[in-house]
Amino acid sequence: MSIKIGVIGSGSWATAMIKMLTDNQQEKQINWWVRRQEDLEYIETYHHNPSYLSAVEIKLDKIDLFQEVKEVFENSDIIILNTPAAYLEDALKELSPNDFQNKLVVSAIKGIVPSIKMIVGEFLNSKFQVALEDIVVVGGPCHAEEVSLEKLSYLTFASKNTANSAVVAQYFQTHYIKTVVSNDLLGVEYGAVLKNIYALACGICHGLGFGDNFQAVLISNAIREMEHFVNVIDPQKREINQSAYLGDLLVTSYSQFSRNRTFGNMIGKGYSVKSAQLEMNMVAEGYFASGCIQDIIHEHHLEMPICNTVYNILYKNQPAILEVKKLTEQLT
Repeated sequence: MSIKIGVIGSGSWATAMIKMLTDNQQEKQINWWVRRQEDLEYIETYHHNPSYLSAVEIKLDKIDLFQEVKEVFENSDIIILNTPAAYLEDALKELSPNDFQNKLVVSAIKGIVPSIKMIVGEFLNSKFQVALEDIVVVGGPCHAEEVSLEKLSYLTFASKNTANSAVVAQYFQTHYIKTVVSNDLLGVEYGAVLKNIYALACGICHGLGFGDNFQAVLISNAIREMEHFVNVIDPQKREINQSAYLGDLLVTSYSQFSRNRTFGNMIGKGYSVKSAQLEMNMVAEGYFASGCIQDIIHEHHLEMPICNTVYNILYKNQPAILEVKKLTEQLT
C-alpha cells in the first residue's frame, strides 16, 4: 500500500512542494488542502494554481483536493504543514491531539506562530502533543520560484530521529532537488526564522543606499549572530556554514525572489510597515519573527545587534537611517 501524504496550504511554497512530490518517482497518494474554494475549482478545471506559481502544471492524476483540513489528516500518514506561520493556528483550529496520532508531521513553515511566540515544532509539541521525534523540519536554500523552473536546489530535512528525516526526504528527490538529512531540528528551524530577519536587514540597508561592500559585512556578522543564538538555545555540535544555515541566509538575503529582502527594501525606501504589506500582498515571515524573537533575546540576555536594529525600525518606528548608522558602529 502506497504512502499517503497530506499538504496543508496552497501558497507559492506549498505549490512548489506539490510539484516536487508529483515529479518524484516514489509511489504515493497526495492529499492537498486548498484554502480558497475558487482556487480549488480553478485547479480542478485548469490544472494550475491561479494565485501562486500559476505556470506550474498540477498533475491531478496524482492528487486529491480537499476543502477540509480534518479530511486531509484522516486520509494521510505524513502531514506537511505549509501555510504562513501567522495563519497556522486558524488552519488547524478544528483539530485535536487525536488527529495527530500516528502521523509524521513535517513543517515547511519558516516562521514563528505569533500569538504564542513559538517555532512550529514547539507549537505542535505543546498544543497537539506531537513528539519532537515525530516532527521533521524542512530547510533551504530553496526558493519556490526556482523550483517551478526546475533549477537545481537542495533541501535539508531535520529531525531528532534522522530515520524520520530520511523517510520524508525520499519523497522530494527529483532531477532538480537534492536532499540532505540532519538531526538538528531546533537549529535548522531557528536558523530559518532568523535568516528572514537578516534578509529584512539587507533589504532595509539596500533601500537606504548601502552598497555590496557593506552587505557582505552585514551578512558575515549575521551568520555569527545566528550561530551564537542557536548554540545558546540548543547547544550541540553543528556546522553553521552548511547550506541549511549559511546557504539559506545567503539566498534569502540576496535573491530577487526573497520577499523578506523585498519587504525590507521598501521599508528602507520609506514605506510604512502597513503600506509595504499591502503592496506586496504576500507574507514576509521576517516581520512577525522580528517581534517574536525579541522575547527570546531578552530571556537569554543575548547580544543580537542586527535583530535589535530590525525590531527597532519595524516595531518601535525608529528612523531606519539612524538605527542602521548605530548598527554600523557595532559590526566588525
